[in-house]
Amino acid sequence: MDFNLILPSLLLSAKTVGASFALFVLLGIPLAYLLARKSLRYRWILETIVTLPLIFPPMAIGFVLLLLLGRNGWIGAYFYAWDIRFIFEFKGLVIAGFIAGLPLMVKPLQSAIETFPKTITEAAYLSGKSRFQTFVRVVLPCIKPSLIASLLIASARALGEVGITLMLGGNIIGKTDTISLAIYNAVFDGDYTLALVLCAILIVVSLGVFGALHYFQSKERLI
Repeated sequence: MDFNLILPSLLLSAKTVGASFALFVLLGIPLAYLLARKSLRYRWILETIVTLPLIFPPMAIGFVLLLLLGRNGWIGAYFYAWDIRFIFEFKGLVIAGFIAGLPLMVKPLQSAIETFPKTITEAAYLSGKSRFQTFVRVVLPCIKPSLIASLLIASARALGEVGITLMLGGNIIGKTDTISLAIYNAVFDGDYTLALVLCAILIVVSLGVFGALHYFQSKERLI
């Protein structure tokens, strides 16, 4: 068993999840807010795009992204002109984790925003606060347990993503092999001991996530 493969995969996975977490905060929260607005035109289109990773096979999503973000893709060609690459790069891993976890981040948060008492938001409007100020200063603090739980679930999904990551990252040993892909490689190479060690690490992380979720759900019930 080559233990030297464990630490690089762990560090790469941690960096990927950290970057995906930042995207969940920067893009996921605004998306949840937009989808919670019933008056949004063509809301169903945005909701379909966000929810798609839940029902569409990850390998198929990865293939579509490969076509879009590749050197000759509609999006990739533009970025390649600026020497920005996504395929077989760390940026591709981040995109894979973000897309995989996005619906698990947005949908629960959207539900929490939709069920937030309208009397409180209307009182905030009457006091002179704008929609943005009300959302940031009133709604988000009140649904913080749901927000944190959504971020935890989405980040855990990003950590365990394989299909999209395999298509965009290419499973390059020492460069784009996250811990999930390292398990795949270990099993493929017949190194079951290494695979078991990596699985044990993921089990510990998963138990930590479930413990945190239980804590925040209990806190939300108390509130």
